[in-house]
Amino acid sequence: MTSFSSQILAGIDFAADLFRQSKYAVVLTGAGLSTPSGIPDFRSTGTGLWSHDEPMEVASLSTFRTAPEKFYEWFRPLASQIFNARPNPAHNALADLEKAGRVHSIITQNIDILHQKAGSQSVIEMHGTLRTLTCTQCYHQVQSAAYLAPFVEKGEIPHCPVCAQVLKPDVILFGEQLPQNAWFNAQREARQCDLILVAGSSLEVLPVAGLPMQALDRGAHLVIINNTPTYLNVRADVVILEDVSVIIPAIVEKVLHG
Repeated sequence: MTSFSSQILAGIDFAADLFRQSKYAVVLTGAGLSTPSGIPDFRSTGTGLWSHDEPMEVASLSTFRTAPEKFYEWFRPLASQIFNARPNPAHNALADLEKAGRVHSIITQNIDILHQKAGSQSVIEMHGTLRTLTCTQCYHQVQSAAYLAPFVEKGEIPHCPVCAQVLKPDVILFGEQLPQNAWFNAQREARQCDLILVAGSSLEVLPVAGLPMQALDRGAHLVIINNTPTYLNVRADVVILEDVSVIIPAIVEKVLHG
């Protein structure tokens, strides 16, 4: 049993009360939700992926078009971590909250499919997904499962079964627009909700970082759980700067079982 300070216990209780009172709660998750599952985030000082690599050189659409092998060389370790990752207690708790009817949808900046693996049904993927790959030439789409294993294990770059051109993971690279339907649905959820939980996101990447503000402007409550502060901490009802994989299950336990 985890021991919490009185301040954190008060925050957990308050957040649980907000969920119990809510009629339309949504969740916004970022890379920090998946770091307990062994997937590195992008911006943490020293450990984030962009501490070691220049994103425009390895993870841009222009790089993929001109030198896909350079992208795949960079992507292979991350793909391996995602391929082998399993949902952590935060993913599982959010899935339980949705199943109980306490969460309407999860808006995620993550591409790792861990929300779905945990059992969440209503997931809006803002930065795409590693679930599928699409041909850059004929646009044939395939499920990634059969291609990821040989890529992770042997470095085999996936090629289209129809025209043999390179397949691109359906993730949003630098220089690409957000998926239109996902952005429309995320804005709708932010504007309709009466409570938004931000979990594992530093709220630094626009335009997704602006979604909680859209909710606040329409009178919604805001709960933030993250390791580091965000620009909206001053507007939040509850801020808990601790491990999401510990705090979220504690909140959900209070919501569902008192």
